[in-house]
Amino acid sequence: MAAHLSYGRVNLNVLREAVRRELREFLDKCAGSKAIVWDEYLTGPFGLIAQYSLLKEHEVEKMFTLKGSRLPAADVKNIIFVVRPRLELMDIIAENVLSEDRRGPARDFHILFVPRRSLLCEQRLKDLGVLGSFIHREEYSLDLIPFDGDLLSMESEGAFKECYLESDQTSLYHAAKGLMTLQALYGTIPQIFGKGECARVRNGRRVPPDPMFCFQQVANMMIRMKREFTGSQNSIFPVFDNLLLLDRNVDLLTPLATQLTYEGLIDEIYGIQNSYVKLPPEKFAPKKQGDGGKDLPTEAKKLQLNSAEELYAEIRDKNFNAVGSVLSKKAKVISAAFEERHNAKTVGEIKQFVSQLPHMQAARGSLANHTSIAELIKDVTTSEDFFDKLTVEQEFMSGIDTDKVNSYIEDCIAQKHPLIKVLRLVCLQSVCNSGLKQKVLDYYKREILQTYGYEHILTLYNLEKAGLLKPQTGGRNTYPTVRKTLRLWMDDVNEQAFFPLII
Repeated sequence: MAAHLSYGRVNLNVLREAVRRELREFLDKCAGSKAIVWDEYLTGPFGLIAQYSLLKEHEVEKMFTLKGSRLPAADVKNIIFVVRPRLELMDIIAENVLSEDRRGPARDFHILFVPRRSLLCEQRLKDLGVLGSFIHREEYSLDLIPFDGDLLSMESEGAFKECYLESDQTSLYHAAKGLMTLQALYGTIPQIFGKGECARVRNGRRVPPDPMFCFQQVANMMIRMKREFTGSQNSIFPVFDNLLLLDRNVDLLTPLATQLTYEGLIDEIYGIQNSYVKLPPEKFAPKKQGDGGKDLPTEAKKLQLNSAEELYAEIRDKNFNAVGSVLSKKAKVISAAFEERHNAKTVGEIKQFVSQLPHMQAARGSLANHTSIAELIKDVTTSEDFFDKLTVEQEFMSGIDTDKVNSYIEDCIAQKHPLIKVLRLVCLQSVCNSGLKQKVLDYYKREILQTYGYEHILTLYNLEKAGLLKPQTGGRNTYPTVRKTLRLWMDDVNEQAFFPLII
């Protein structure tokens, strides 16, 4: 059991066990030894709910990543493909199945679609002549994944793009389905509130967004799903009092600004995927006298980051400037705890110290890891470029010089800094100014295309279509009013306590 999922006000282990039970039931349908062929994108989310030990209990002997050509040799009776419903993946699966049939002996094939079964995918498998090879073709509704004691995620990275660029509401359906699962386990949520908008398409054309459209879509889907199960009344006393649905479009500013909390900077610099981060190994190499820096590890250091780790739970949401003092205090506490061994004189005192030793050693290891991570982050945050970038962001969010070409952005383009960095800054300026003057927007576009390539015409077009980058339409800039009314910016703040930018 993942203990940290039960630390919050709601025990999310109930949800985790429900999705694990569904997975176990499917595996038990495939009697005999098994090999699982994973869609690589799904390995991270599945790792949060089902470790290899659980799969091994249900006769899973081998696991492979879905790739073209022949599968690695495996002496198993069943081969299970766990994949997203993507047509391009069906072509690879067909290739795998046909190569296995030629290799012999005969095996039983099964396919598990995540999060939904697709008729189009099944038709593609039929056209490729392998649909009849699958004994079980089922779906696994992994809609909401428990990440931490207070966090669930759909891990749907393309949801915003699908809704706003492709007018595809599938992600909203899965959100509604996940919320219905939540209510089945934790009771019907009495009140639902929402805010947001989503562009609609009528007769092939985009039309002005209706207020709260996304919220209404999800809420209406939940109502329809509830009607389908009218025969089974939910008698569980509700754990949640309210549900608040917010469309990402309500706040486009937050994902564009640099995160300045400890966890946020780890994500900014190294990227956190499915609660894991990969870090440069040299900072974590054990220091031995006389080695002279020889035999340093070359494989990235992989760490899991969640509230199960006491120290990480304490510092994850702190402004990075406040992390150093916390680590220093923790080091003194741990050092003092180890010194207690000299005061242990009786058998009882020694026994008590020994019983605390595993926790103390774990705390010391945790401190060493986060001290190394803090050093890595500090190397970045103390650089001149990081300071310049942060200064520009703060100027934009304060409403300073948002209506003209920014010299720092010009320099970044001229030096060919990463395109994502440049686009975040340009979009941040656009959002803070309710659009850019036409000549300023045209200048940025021209410089970006000439420097990074004309293939990014589509990138810029999509940013405009999503509302992240747009020309001024002559209306009043509403951001300064919103900033003051909602107190999104505070000039006097104690950085040792928290970071107060847009939330």
